[in-house]
Amino acid sequence: MGRVGKEVVDRLGAAILIVLLLPLYLMIALIVVIDDGWPVIYRRRVVGTKGEFDAYKFRSMRRGAGAMLDQDPALKREYERNFKLRQDPRLTSAGALLRKYSLDELPQLFNVLKGQMSLVGPRMITAQELSKYGPYRDLLMTTKPGLTGYWQTRGRQDTTYEERVRMDVHYITHWSLALDLQILFETPWKVIRGKGAY
Repeated sequence: MGRVGKEVVDRLGAAILIVLLLPLYLMIALIVVIDDGWPVIYRRRVVGTKGEFDAYKFRSMRRGAGAMLDQDPALKREYERNFKLRQDPRLTSAGALLRKYSLDELPQLFNVLKGQMSLVGPRMITAQELSKYGPYRDLLMTTKPGLTGYWQTRGRQDTTYEERVRMDVHYITHWSLALDLQILFETPWKVIRGKGAY
């Protein structure tokens, strides 16, 4: 019943939030276009329980951001170490603000509605990152990635990659609907503070 309940909360919650947040979606889309043109949505290829899929995000990086990494070996090494950059030169002005308050993640509600993601779950990662999970790789693949999760409410980017892995494993092995509801309750406060996000 617990997993069925999680699925119901995911689909129903995503549908309600999409409707309520529609004016915000339109406003953010307009800001992205004014700041750096089209496209508005960036598709990030990530892994889920049924293989890879495109996770939707409001575009926060400049067009041609991938080439910027290839042209700077030191920057590329830093990115490959943590798959994040603390001072990311690829971000647009609007993108930095969207990242700080996690607003770039809002389109992932459509991924939740499609059954590819959950409102709460482990971090969303690329296939390239799977090796960092070592013996926990198969365990990670048993649970849908979340729009928010244990890691997002307990440190966000101010943690090492190893700590993030431990948090994901803790969430999966200690999962309950009560834990999901606790994380959902804590998330807005963490997002508003904007601490540990970049």
